[in-house]
Amino acid sequence: MSDTSEKGRPEKGQPEKERTEKEQPRRRQARGERRITQLLEAAAQVFCTTGYTAASTNAIAREAGVSPGTLYQFFPNKEAIAIELGERLVHEMRDTYGEALAPVDPATSLKEAVGTAVDRFMAFNTEHPVFFALMHGPDMPGGITEAHDQLHATLIGRVEDLLASLLPEASAADVTRTAHVCLGIYKAGLELVLAHEGAERTAYIQEVKDVLIRYLDPMVGDRLGRT
Repeated sequence: MSDTSEKGRPEKGQPEKERTEKEQPRRRQARGERRITQLLEAAAQVFCTTGYTAASTNAIAREAGVSPGTLYQFFPNKEAIAIELGERLVHEMRDTYGEALAPVDPATSLKEAVGTAVDRFMAFNTEHPVFFALMHGPDMPGGITEAHDQLHATLIGRVEDLLASLLPEASAADVTRTAHVCLGIYKAGLELVLAHEGAERTAYIQEVKDVLIRYLDPMVGDRLGRT
């Protein structure tokens, strides 16, 4: 009986040991992900403050409160940091415009449709000002260029689809041109919005909405707001 008991003890303890061994890599992975997030947040602050070209890995490490050696455990250089940050933001941005550019109910007024879309895009960009700094700055890192171009093309496509549903008689060329003008108005306004805070920022956001509404109203105004 005692031999059987002794032989059984390791067997009972083995599953617990295996769980511990499996949990250790997961804990290390979780700590690593937290460190990466910490470094990316620090990089976002540095890129917004100094611009990409003037930023350095030492400045990013200092902002994150870690040594340069710790940073290099996760990223070989600042371009790799910018690319990782850009990819994460692009993914989040895709979710944002998926919601903001959903089909519009004809009962919705043009003012409400434009206001909702602009508010969602502005919320994303004001919460992540580094997105504009990286994607539209004069010193965009090379590795982000392709991601930016793909995002821009997809965004234009979504705006075109939305406009085509509201302008069934318009030619494809007219719809494309209108989509580019709408996005151009938004980008120009966004730069002004990000340069201000508080009440002035709110006022500039409203100005962007007003310009878009006045531009679109002659084309689609009578197709929206119907009950």
